[in-house]
Amino acid sequence: MSSSLQLVLTYISFPVVATILGGIVAAIRPPGPQLKSAIQHFAAGVVFAAVATELLPRIRTEHNTLAVVIGFGLGVALMLGVKWLLQRFVPGAEEPDAPPTGMIITVGIDMLIDGVLIGIGFTADAEVGVLLTLALTLELLFLGLSVSAALHQAGKSRARSIATTAGLASLVLIGAVVGTSALAGLSGAALVGMLAFGVAALLYLVTEELLVEAHEEPETLLSTAMFFVGFLVLLVLA
Repeated sequence: MSSSLQLVLTYISFPVVATILGGIVAAIRPPGPQLKSAIQHFAAGVVFAAVATELLPRIRTEHNTLAVVIGFGLGVALMLGVKWLLQRFVPGAEEPDAPPTGMIITVGIDMLIDGVLIGIGFTADAEVGVLLTLALTLELLFLGLSVSAALHQAGKSRARSIATTAGLASLVLIGAVVGTSALAGLSGAALVGMLAFGVAALLYLVTEELLVEAHEEPETLLSTAMFFVGFLVLLVLA
């Protein structure tokens, strides 16, 4: 086992545990809408800061415009393609009152991609990987809360809700292992392209998932401020 894969397996436990913990908490006591909105804003700020402080500076140092355009374009195409497939084959999957099955498919795809992004981060640099892991841990905590709460509202047992959330958490691990193993040794244009791909996926996550869902609830000064708090926390850590 390579040293980079060992490092990923060490850190990937944090988002996996956070996802399962979110599922347990929501199965026992689902969070209120304002608390969920605040968590989403905070997570969005953290992820946005990870892009601004770690990924973009490393992309700019390589000065490879073609690799950036290709990688970013593929990232956008993948995320929009996933959205189109869900709209086409799982009607209503992205609606607030979507059935649990559609939501589980959506979250499963998202978690697999998040795991790959963590693998990309550690392939680029250990510091990038750690900060991406921190940012995505907060996002996955919310996703665990959301899935478990939706299953609970659909009448599923607490054990079923928690087990489903744990199963989804395993996709993060699979994605991280695949990402690290497949991308180990990348450098130059190939690495820049993969980092640009990660930037596109993370920006989609922030603008089309976290903040869209957060704004489904009436805005408060506190929930809005949490975005900037999350950004500042990761900025200071970086």
